[in-house]
Amino acid sequence: METKQFEQVADVIANRRSVSWKKMNGRIIPRQTVSELLALAHWAPTHGRTEPWFFYVYTDEAMKQFAAQHAELYKQHTPPEKYQDATYEKLMHNTDAASHLLIAVMKRGINPKISQLEEVAAVSAAIQNILLGATAAGIASFWSTGGMTHTHALKEHLGLGAEDIVMGLIFLGYTDEPAKPGLRTTVIDEKVKWVEF
Repeated sequence: METKQFEQVADVIANRRSVSWKKMNGRIIPRQTVSELLALAHWAPTHGRTEPWFFYVYTDEAMKQFAAQHAELYKQHTPPEKYQDATYEKLMHNTDAASHLLIAVMKRGINPKISQLEEVAAVSAAIQNILLGATAAGIASFWSTGGMTHTHALKEHLGLGAEDIVMGLIFLGYTDEPAKPGLRTTVIDEKVKWVEF
């Protein structure tokens, strides 16, 4: 029998949606609320308690400065034949209406028994905790891996180690647009095989 708590969690999971930074309205999230979302990230599962998640949190002018730095990294490290002015402009302005920008990082631990895959999975779970918490709090969120996210240039810019991985940019804010209905291209029964005797 489903409990009230299960129903609440299931509702948040089923109604989580990515909301593009373009659709955020510039309203500022209280700092305490962002801190509470980060505290949820800290409860992600972690093999060997390595807790490999790390978050850079940008607000106000620091966030806009990072957007400009991100755009410049793109310009400096993109071959001329692949460079696009539209991408540069997007990176320059994708924080304009966001409240906060988080850069989620997997910081590799020193325990050789814990594989990189497990550390990546732990940070992915931490990010999902943030996204679900944001949904529950009425906050729009967008997990982006665009721009220079997975490049050595951004890792160097952030001062990360060789085995660390930038997992994505998380835009947080508010939106005036109603949530879109959920969409999946398959049903869960196609992704499950019950193994029974």
